[in-house]
Amino acid sequence: MKSKYLSTRFLVQAAVIAAIYTVLTLVFAPISYGEGLIELRVSEMLTVLPFYTPAAIPGLFLGVILSNMFSPMGAVDVIFGSLATLLAAYLSYKAPSKWMAPIPPIVINGLVIGGMLHYVYSFPLLISILSITIGQVFSCYVLGGILMVVLERTKQHLFPDGDLS
Repeated sequence: MKSKYLSTRFLVQAAVIAAIYTVLTLVFAPISYGEGLIELRVSEMLTVLPFYTPAAIPGLFLGVILSNMFSPMGAVDVIFGSLATLLAAYLSYKAPSKWMAPIPPIVINGLVIGGMLHYVYSFPLLISILSITIGQVFSCYVLGGILMVVLERTKQHLFPDGDLS
């Protein structure tokens, strides 16, 4: 029996999500990396996708790994930023409603990435956490909210009934 997690559709969806995340992060690189305490990753709007398909979990994880290879924070961002995204994506997948799906990336990234900014750049911890959290709220709820509205109209074509085989 073929696993739905190894199906062509699943792998393609994960790869496309990873590619889109990476491209969006790099295109908006000046605001994607928190060098100046302000980080607004437009690509974080994609963190709502695990609610629609489990393929978004590895897709976002891989996209963050690839994107963070260009991060000025280096290996710490590749490792901890990617693991934070993996956890947030899994929790978003388990969210009870689409409007709850953005909460895990907002909270987890606010704490983890804010903590990393404090550790790497010695920014004040509370300000770092608040800065990242505010950026995440904008990316996940404003941009992600627009994406969810569009997905509600097209999800049957993109993610047909959860059938990933």
